[in-house]
Order: sequence, then structure tokens, then C-alpha cells
Amino acid sequence: MKLVFKLAAILLTAVVVYLAVTFAQVWRAARNDEARAADAIVVFGTAQYDGVPSPVLAARLDHAIALYEKRLAPVIVVTGGSRPGDQFTEATASANYLIRRGVPDDDVLREVSGTSSWQSLAAAANFLADRSIDNVLLVSDPFHSFRIRAMASELGLEGRSSPTRTSPIRGMTEARYMARETVAVAVGRVVGFRRQASIEDVVTSRA
Repeated sequence: MKLVFKLAAILLTAVVVYLAVTFAQVWRAARNDEARAADAIVVFGTAQYDGVPSPVLAARLDHAIALYEKRLAPVIVVTGGSRPGDQFTEATASANYLIRRGVPDDDVLREVSGTSSWQSLAAAANFLADRSIDNVLLVSDPFHSFRIRAMASELGLEGRSSPTRTSPIRGMTEARYMARETVAVAVGRVVGFRRQASIEDVVTSRA
């Protein structure tokens, strides 16, 4: 019995240390901007309201515009499908926002089917591969940086994160997202981010 308790204590300690290290990596990535020349900028979608990007999505798009205007990449990929009842996809709302702010339509590529970060990035990776593009800048909120970079690597992309610094997600809300990302990264590195996304889809569909 003592051996069982000892092994359980060792296992618990290992899990705690693993989560602590993962949190540190997520936190560090959130504060690091890897912006440099690439072949495309990929913007991760989030909520839009009847074709109008939410403040969180607008902050991501504004950052992508700044990177584009610095000529760090010739095209911007906008991602995200629609939810039940939506008239617009996240990608369509994002594309319209970019175009209204001076980005040529020809320089905006749309991924309109994904309903999760993995699905959107996987779909984008497919059509980028047709264009021989694998070097990308990944734009999202800071807390998201480590996971999307890891997902890009699993999908065969050379991805570097350049998070927006104007997101309205701050304070305790940001802390909760950081904690959630820590768990997502910890699990994803063990089972693979593709498998993790599949598990999440099953759980969500049964909810």
C-alpha cells in the first residue's frame, strides 16, 4: 500500500511539474513576437456579429494589416466558418474588414469551413500547399501563440506567432484563457493536436 501511495505521489508531482513548465512556455510565447518575412499571414477567426468582427477579431485583423503594410507577407489568410444561425462566416466578415481598410481583395485568401483553430489551420494549410506556401506568420491573441505554433508544426507549416497587443481580453479573463491553453497544450503534446481536436469535436457534439 505504501508503494502505491508513493507511486501516486510521484505521478502527481510529475503532472504538476509538467503543467507548470507548460504554463511557463505558454506565458513566454504570449509575450514574444516572432514577426519576420513570410509567405502569408494567417489570422485565426473568432466571433463576428452579422458581418461585423467582434472587438477581439478586429484587434487580430488590425495587427495583420500592420504586418501586411510592413510588407512582411504578400497575402493575408482569414479563417473561420459560421455558427448555426449566422449569415456570415468569420472569414467573410474578416475579409470584408480588411478590404474596407485598403487590403486588395486579391491579397486576401479565405478559409470558410473551420469551426476550431485546428480545423481552420488544417484547411488553410491544404490550400496554401497548393500555392507552395509553408512559411507563415500566425496572428491571434497572445495566450493562443504557443498552441497555434505547435499545431502549425504538426501540419508541416513553418509557423511563427505574432500576437496582437490590442486585444480587449485582459486581466482575469486573460488568465483564464492562459490556464485553458496550458491544459490544451499539455494534452495536445501527448496525444497530438489532430487527435485532441477530434476528441473535442466528439465531446462537443454529445453535449
